[in-house]
Formats: sequence, C-alpha cells, structure tokens
Amino acid sequence: MKIEGCRDKFRTYLASRNLRLTNQRMAIFDAAFAESSHFTAEELLDKARRLDASVSRATIYRTLPLLTESSLLREVDIGKNIKYYLANPGDQPQQAQVICLDCEHIFEISAPFMDWYGVTVATKLGLTPVSQRLQVSAHCDVFRRSGQCPHHTAAGKPA
Repeated sequence: MKIEGCRDKFRTYLASRNLRLTNQRMAIFDAAFAESSHFTAEELLDKARRLDASVSRATIYRTLPLLTESSLLREVDIGKNIKYYLANPGDQPQQAQVICLDCEHIFEISAPFMDWYGVTVATKLGLTPVSQRLQVSAHCDVFRRSGQCPHHTAAGKPA
C-alpha cells in the first residue's frame, strides 16, 4: 500500500473510533512513515516535533496504540521495558523478528509460512486468527568470539 493509502487507512480508523484527525497525529504518522528502520517512542517524538513543534509526549503515547491497532505500525517488544516500532505499509509479506541479545539489533526476516501456520493452528482449535507474530531472540556469534558486534554503531546504538 502506498503512503496515501496508509494515510486514508489512518483517517478511516480514527473516524471509526470517533477521533479527530489532528495536525499532531498527522505529524506523528508522517514521522513514523519517514523511518525505514525501527524506532522508539522517544525517537518518534523527536522526529515528529521537527514536523510540528506542538507534538507532546502524551500525544505520542496516545497515538502509538492507534497506529498499532490499525496495523499501520508494528510493535516489537524486546523486553527490558523497551518497545520498538516499524511502519507497516501493508505491502510486505509476513515478517518475523530476530533480536540480537548482545546489541538489541532487530532483524526483519520474511516469513511467508506464518499465514499458513496461523490459519492451520487456529482452525484446528475452531478459531479465526486475527494477528500473529514470530520473534526469535539470539546471541551474535561474532560478538561472542571477538567482543565486537558488527550490527552496533560507534555511537552505541544498534545499526
């Protein structure tokens, strides 16, 4: 789905919840969809404020659930009380996340089998799948051998 289709989906979702489409919510949407990698709520706040200085931390934390519930953002919880987000334009096949426990880098891996698996398992139980996720936590072999993680930047933030 193209960005305009995602904007329309967000507008429709907000209307279905009797919520207004505000400039702040659109700045948050635009900041999220401008990112090609995972981001935290605080990183999104900084980027959204560059688009609209009136965006507040509270608005970020109220808008993130709306974007995830509408399937426009994917939430990745790596534990440690840290959640990352990634724009989900809808044109990607199912994705699994592999999280490096050494540097917290999140790898997105195509997992087309997930549709089949989710339907198969849920159907056997007499259920209809609504959502699913696959997340693998792993250690970096290179880091374990050398003490250096190839996915970590010099600034100490995952690449």
